[in-house]
Amino acid sequence: MTDDFYCDEVLSGRTPVDVVAETDSVLAFHHTQPFWPLHVVVVPKVHVPSLTDLGEHESLLPELLAVVREVAAAVEAEHGACRVLTNLGSYQDSKHLHFHVNSGEQLR
Repeated sequence: MTDDFYCDEVLSGRTPVDVVAETDSVLAFHHTQPFWPLHVVVVPKVHVPSLTDLGEHESLLPELLAVVREVAAAVEAEHGACRVLTNLGSYQDSKHLHFHVNSGEQLR
């Protein structure tokens, strides 16, 4: 097992997820262990290390951000507010670029 939960578990199908939105290159799903009452994760379907290390996949960024915007707009419309964040460096538990779209008070 590597430090990439998204490739190892979600994108491989080993861990089933509740899909919110999907394109050929991007998957958005409800977090498997949410930190907020509404917690969606948006990931590219290929391994991209982080926002500051896009490797050869810089061309995926517009499509990825379009899905983040779509999910964020839906959450904001339904809940009145949302947060969008990504972590880098030691804050990034899974070394696969991902955005969190969340709403509500932190659960843990």
